[in-house]
Amino acid sequence: MKALIVWGGWDGHEPDKVAEIFRREIVAMGGSAEVYNTLDAFVQNDLETYDLIIPIWTMGEITPDQEKAVTRAVAAGVGIAGCHGGMCDAFRNAVEWQFMTGGNWVAHPGNDGVEYTVHIIQGAHPIVEGLQDFTVKSEQYYLHVDPAVKVLATTRFPVVDGPHSPNGPVDMPVVWIKYWGKGRVFYCSLGHKASIVEMPETLEIMRRGFRWASGGKEAALRSA
Repeated sequence: MKALIVWGGWDGHEPDKVAEIFRREIVAMGGSAEVYNTLDAFVQNDLETYDLIIPIWTMGEITPDQEKAVTRAVAAGVGIAGCHGGMCDAFRNAVEWQFMTGGNWVAHPGNDGVEYTVHIIQGAHPIVEGLQDFTVKSEQYYLHVDPAVKVLATTRFPVVDGPHSPNGPVDMPVVWIKYWGKGRVFYCSLGHKASIVEMPETLEIMRRGFRWASGGKEAALRSA
C-alpha cells in the first residue's frame, strides 16, 4: 500500500499529530506513506501512482485544479479514506469533494465532551466484522449524508437537547463506505483530537478502512 497523506487546515483538530498517527499505522501495516503539509501535493504528484489518499484538512479552501486532481484519481481507482472534519468538513465550498466523500458536517450539538455510543451494524461489511459497540466522549457529528453510502456504524441523536430534538430519535452514520467511479471511499466521523484517533476502537476501524479503500486500485487494474 502506497499512501499520500495531506494535512493542514484548522489546527484545533491536531492535523499534524493525526497525520503522524496515520503514517505510523500505514507503515506498521507494511505500506509506505508520503506526508505533505500543502494542498499543492494534489497537483504536484501523479496521484494515480498511489493506492490511497488520506486527507486531514479541516475548513480549508481547495482550488478547482486541486479538487479535480483528487476526484479524477479516485474515479480512476485510487482509494480515499479519512476521518472527522479532516475529510468531511474539509472544503465547505467544494461540492464535488462533498459528492465524492459522501457527506458533510453541519453540527455537533453539545460540542466536545459529549458521551455517546457508536453502534456497529453487525454483518454490514468485513470492515466492522467482529467489532462491538463502544462509548466515546468527544464531539458527536451531525452530518448531511449521501443516501448512496453504505452505513457500517451509527450513533443515536439527540443526546444533547437542541433545536434538532423535536424531530425525535435519529440514527446518524458514523462510519460509511461508497464508490466513486472505480475508487473506494471510506469515512469515519470520530477523531476530534489525536487522543480520539488513538483509541483502540478508532484505530482498528481506520486500519480496516485504509486496507479496504486502498484495495480498489488493484481491483480497478484487474478489470481494465
